[in-house]
Parts: sequence; C-alpha cells; structure tokens
Amino acid sequence: MSTERTLFPGDTGSFPLDMRQALVRLLRGPYIDGTAEPALWTTVLTHTVSLQQYLSEIFLLLSIDAERKIALLTPAEIDAVHTQPVVARKPLRREETLLALRLRVLLDRHAGSGTDVSMSRAGAREILAEHRHPGMVDDKRLDEATDAALARLLNLKLILPTELDHEYRVSNALALALPFDSIDQIPAYLAALDKAAGTEALDLDASHLDEADNQDEPDHQDQTVQEIF
Repeated sequence: MSTERTLFPGDTGSFPLDMRQALVRLLRGPYIDGTAEPALWTTVLTHTVSLQQYLSEIFLLLSIDAERKIALLTPAEIDAVHTQPVVARKPLRREETLLALRLRVLLDRHAGSGTDVSMSRAGAREILAEHRHPGMVDDKRLDEATDAALARLLNLKLILPTELDHEYRVSNALALALPFDSIDQIPAYLAALDKAAGTEALDLDASHLDEADNQDEPDHQDQTVQEIF
C-alpha cells in the first residue's frame, strides 16, 4: 500500500482522502448536491465505479442524477437478514408524505425552466388542508401538522430555507427520493394515502399503499420510493 494513502496509524485502506471524504459524506446523508459541493460532486463522478464497489459490500446503491447534480444512497433490495441500511431511517408520517408528493409534482413541472421551485408555509398548510382527515376541523392541529411536516422535510434537506421567513426552496434531491416514471402516477398514491387516513406512519413503499387500498391498486404497484428518509 502506498504510504501517501496512509492517513492515520493503522490505516489499511486503499482509497485516497477525497474518495474517503465522499464516502463519509454519502453515508452521512441525506445526499450530495453538486451545485453546493462541487469538489465532492467531481469526486463522486470520477470514482463512481470504485465507490459503488465499496458500497455494494454493505448493501447500498449509489444513485446519481447528472442533470440535477444530486447523488444519494439507497438500500439494495435483498431478502436476507442483516442487510438493512447501516443507519435506520424513520419513515415519513402521513402529512410529510403528502407534502413531499405534492412538491414532487411541482418539481417535475418546473424541470428545465431554470427557475427554483418554491413553497411557502401557507402553501404547505393549504396542501395539507386539502387532505385533512374526514371531519377534522381543528385549525390548531393543522398548523402543528404543517410545521412538523416542514421541519422534517427541512431536516432531510428535501426543502431548503431561503432568505425569507416561511419560504422554502424545493431540493432537486426530491426527484431521486421519489423516482416516479411519470408524475401521472402520483395521484394514485395521494388517493391511497387519503384512504389510509389515520395511519400513524407510512414508509413510502408501494406495497404498503397496496395494503391500505386493496380494491383500487395503482397500476404501478411495483414502483418503490427510494428510502433516503
């Protein structure tokens, strides 16, 4: 092993510093934004094959959207014990899922426009109001649900803060987090979520939604939403 790659006492790794930094950043999550972190992005593109070989050892896949300049990790689908992601991810709750899906539609509609997709707190509240549980009229609870959903999406960096209070920019990473073949598939997911009203938490998996709505299954039941959450 080259001494120039020995970064600390006892180091037996073979990757140079920049590749190791990229790995740590990918594993830390939730994603690498090539616009915000150009050096890491270049490293990921340059060493994609080597990085994927390493990640395959721990049942992870490297997903890259070159157009949006987003790289993130997703768990490999394998039916065996001890193959779950290294870091357990808490599933999105119903309101968080609803908001993420609606923002995904907006992101796709603005694709190629060269403009950022934005969302205000008022807009998020309006979206959740449309999907309130039947008979629910508690505005205070709606406000709390709106703030909680926005806070979770902010924490995952699926929406990003702006200079304006209660105004957010939708991250391009949402396109990889919710990789639909067509946004025309999303209404079926929204309908399934509405019919599953009262469910405490949802894992954004098509099979889960199928359980919630066995009679009106979406045609895309094999479509699985990436678990970066």
